[in-house]
Amino acid sequence: MGTTFTSTVKELFPLTGYVHGGCSPIGMKKAFPTVIHKSAESLETMIFSAGKIGYQVELAPADLQKLTRCTFADIIAEG
Repeated sequence: MGTTFTSTVKELFPLTGYVHGGCSPIGMKKAFPTVIHKSAESLETMIFSAGKIGYQVELAPADLQKLTRCTFADIIAEG
């Protein structure tokens, strides 16, 4: 897997067009790669931001993957 980064709250709006708390893997104005920890694949459903503060969506991980083309990986760094 390539290099990943986490943006700061200050960088979030200029980068994505969304404010902190409204940044979601679905409905982004620009298609950003989304990586979710591989343990989420074993969940029946998961709840995540719907792209607007206070709104959530519940989907099976496989359905989220189809919708966003996200990938599941071991993204926890130890050390």
